[in-house]
Order: sequence, then structure tokens, then C-alpha cells
Amino acid sequence: MDLLNSSHPSTNQSDFSSIFTQDVLPLLYFLLCLVGTASTAWPLASFFRVPSDSGLVVYLKNMVVADLLMLATFPFRLAAQLGLGGWRLHVVMCRYTSVVFYSSMYVGILLMGFISLERYVKIVRPPASTSSSCGGAFLLLCVLPNVVLTSAPARPENSRHCMQLKTPLGVQWHRASSFLSVGLFWVTLLVLVFCYASIARRVLRSYRRVRQSSSSICRRSKRSIVSLLLVFTLCFVPYHVCRVPYTLSQMPASGFSWNSRFLLFQMKEGTLFLSALNVCLDPIIYFLMCATFRESLLKKLPGPERGRSLTTILSFKMLILLIN
Repeated sequence: MDLLNSSHPSTNQSDFSSIFTQDVLPLLYFLLCLVGTASTAWPLASFFRVPSDSGLVVYLKNMVVADLLMLATFPFRLAAQLGLGGWRLHVVMCRYTSVVFYSSMYVGILLMGFISLERYVKIVRPPASTSSSCGGAFLLLCVLPNVVLTSAPARPENSRHCMQLKTPLGVQWHRASSFLSVGLFWVTLLVLVFCYASIARRVLRSYRRVRQSSSSICRRSKRSIVSLLLVFTLCFVPYHVCRVPYTLSQMPASGFSWNSRFLLFQMKEGTLFLSALNVCLDPIIYFLMCATFRESLLKKLPGPERGRSLTTILSFKMLILLIN
């Protein structure tokens, strides 16, 4: 059976439900809630005991907060997909939890960019510093009006369509902030690629000159930035490839056919799940990038647990070998 087969007649021009969105995605989000809660709670206590004595640690801690905020929105999405909470839950999602989800996602993207710059600065162009405060504040100023401007009267018939809950100014702001967010993503991706290429060149030059400690440090930084790039590409690239056409299809008088809008909705929902998968993969980045965090986490484990943690450590080492 086709997963994209609509569960409603094609004459319904406003309902894009399908077997994929009604049956498959709820199960995937349920599993994501379980795994995400475990993988985020596992490093939380140890990570926040690590001193914030470097820009990298500060950025990683902020990524943990962003992951927790994103994780908090999953139960609302899951309940809505299962048909719980009625039409008012969809209104809450449009006005609040979706804004938290997207804000968390783009703050995480921005932080990944700053982390890659921090690694680049440390390895390629020392000494210097980077700062995420201005970028994060600017992003929040662009996103939060989506809450205020989603204030049109809510009714059962428009509760599932967030664009219909926006004021005319809200529609325009949503379009502008969407394009801005997509632009931020692509700029960050270019930054990651540039930083990785620069670090890789530095690693190669250092290895040719000195085959000892300095090249070892560079190789560790290379592994860190590659893990970041892999997570970034897997989780965020597919969604941002389809976000612009999907946003355009939502606009009034967009000219998109019902079939095109239906297909774009399915693609958006599927790739959005990949973006949410980020909360399960970020702990790999914490583990690979922060030696202090690794040591703190392993010291916290009791004796018997250390033996069982050997499998986890070996798994991370295998991942490092694959990255190399």
C-alpha cells in the first residue's frame, strides 16, 4: 500500500492527511520521544557540571538547552497526530509549540555554525573569539512575532491550517522569516564546509611537518568538525531543500495544484522528522567534541556500569574510525 495514499477523497482541497502522516509518523515520533529523552537526559547532569571555561563548552551547553526545548514539543505533535486534544490542540501548536520547535532548531543550527568557527579559529587562525549572543537574539526577534501575529479567530475548520490563523501582516512576516531562516541555514552550511576544508588542509600540512602531538590535536579537531557536518547534513539539508517551495505553496493564490501541495506537505512532514532526529544525534557531538564531558560522564558511572559502558565507548571509537 502506498504510504502517501491520501486517507481522504481528493475533492477535499484542504486536508493533506495520508497513511504516512496518520500512521507512520506518530510511531516514529513516539520512538523519537523515548530515544531523545534517554539520550538527552543521559548527558545532562554531567554536562552542566563541566566548567564553562571555553567558547566550545558554552556553545555545547546551549545546544543541550535547545535540544531540551525541541524535545518538549514532541508530545504535542504526537498527540495531535493521534487525534487527541481536539482542534484546540492544533491551535496551540500553530501559535506556540511550533514556534518553539522551529526556534530551537534554528538556534541549534546557528550554534553549530559558531562551533565550527570556534574550531577553525583555534586550529587555523589563533587567537580570536566568536560570539553567538547577537545572532541568537536577532533570530529570536525574527521568530517570536510569529506567535503574536498568529491571532486570527480560531475555529474547528481553520485550526489545522496555521496560515489561516495568521493576520495579513502575520502571513507576510511568516514568509519573510521563512526565507531568512532558510538563508541562515545555507550560510551556516557554507561556513561548516569552509571550516572543515580549512582544518583538513591544516591537518595535512601539520602531519607532513610534525608527525606527533600537534598533528594529533588537529586530527581530533577534524573528527569533531566532520561529526558536526554529518549530523548537520543528515538532519537539516533535506528539510531546507523542500521548505521554500512548501512555504510558497501555502501562500494565498499560490497557483500550486492540490496534488503538488499534497506532495510538498508529505515531503515537509518527512524531512521535518529528520530535523527532529537531531536531538538523538547531538549527544554524539557532545561526546566527540568535549573531552572534559567524556571524563566527567565516565567518572560518574559506578563500577559495574563502567564495564557495561565499554560497549558505548567502543561504539564511539568505531564511529571515529569510520569518520576518518
